Amino acid sequence: MRIAVLGGTGKEGSGLALRWAHAGHEVIIGSRDAEKARRVAEELNLALGAGRIRGADNAGAARDAEIVVLTVPYAAHKDTLANVKDAVQGKVLVDVTVPINPDDFTRVAVPPGGSASKEAQAILGQGVKVVTAFQNISATHLKKLDAVIDCDVLVCGDDDAAKRIVMQLVADAGMKAWDAGPLDNAVVVEGLTPILLGINKRHKVKGAGIRITGA
Repeated sequence: MRIAVLGGTGKEGSGLALRWAHAGHEVIIGSRDAEKARRVAEELNLALGAGRIRGADNAGAARDAEIVVLTVPYAAHKDTLANVKDAVQGKVLVDVTVPINPDDFTRVAVPPGGSASKEAQAILGQGVKVVTAFQNISATHLKKLDAVIDCDVLVCGDDDAAKRIVMQLVADAGMKAWDAGPLDNAVVVEGLTPILLGINKRHKVKGAGIRITGA
């Protein structure tokens, strides 16, 4: 697939980009600054030893991709979605965004729209299939391509076919995916991240994650 990672110059986005390129996908790093995106793409290609990643501005990356992954901070969520709205119509958009409480990053923050992913769906309209995933994966693990990531990925969305595509991308990135139900459930998945960050802080854990047991 051709995957755009918007906000892909950050730790989470660049880590996912590297793993998907390693799995054989073509990846486009998106950023507000196209030159910065190209620099990061060059660095990732060097680490990968292959030229599967390129950089572009967010709108250009979204336009050229089959699947669009949004990894921007919540503060940039609304503006980025508005900027790429036309470019993502008819596509699957994977929202990795987590609303963070500005006063305490270990406390759950529920945005006005119910979740970041629900807000994304409202902004983009029904022409885009929004799926939520990857919120609970620590960026510290993603760039270690030879390491097993000890964390599962919860996937929420209202379109079963779109969720299956995203669950395959989870597998391609070296993780186990679980269908966690409709997009309404994204508030729980997003809310787990500040809980994990709190565990990291209180228990001196480096990159706490989740596992589904009993299967």
